[in-house]
Amino acid sequence: MSQITSIEQQKKDKTRCSVYVDGAFYCGLKIEIAIKHRLKSGMEIEKSQLDKIQLDNEKIQATEKAMNHLSATLKTKKQMSDFLAGKGYTQAVIDYVIQKLEGYGYIDDYAYCRAYVGSVSGKGKAALRAALIRRGAAREAIDAALDETDENEDEALAVARKYLRGKDITRETLNKALRHLISRGYGYDVAKSAIFRLGDCSEEDDY
Repeated sequence: MSQITSIEQQKKDKTRCSVYVDGAFYCGLKIEIAIKHRLKSGMEIEKSQLDKIQLDNEKIQATEKAMNHLSATLKTKKQMSDFLAGKGYTQAVIDYVIQKLEGYGYIDDYAYCRAYVGSVSGKGKAALRAALIRRGAAREAIDAALDETDENEDEALAVARKYLRGKDITRETLNKALRHLISRGYGYDVAKSAIFRLGDCSEEDDY
């Protein structure tokens, strides 16, 4: 059994306190956590109990940091996990925070994917999928969001026109424009149809 020898308010952060056990610094806690667990000088306590209190403190602190991180933009589950890991939190704390945020609906990979797809123009499904994978979105969320999205031929046409600006419309430049559209993630059929509308050619032509 150990003894809490002192609890002192921290100078740099008045909302936190330093807990000393058996004469040595043991951990820092939010004052509300110390009050919740009725910690006080002279109190005898098992260090295992203090460790549980410290874990409770870290969960609250990590949740606050996660909420602040979410205030700017939506995040995928993986982005938030990586953020918290970068702050030094254990996997147990990260799992707790993610579960809590998902329960509140603050983290939702499907909603993130839909918002991303709706905010990006000039990219086909393949490019959108690759971008969402890089952002760590769940594969099933990506599939669901993209299944609801039709590739826009008019948008592909606008991308092709921008690419061809200042160039003569020839079979060679149309072929390059087709490859450009495919590199932007557009499906072959959508890309070819857009190119057909640009040039005096048949959709049966090969590029």
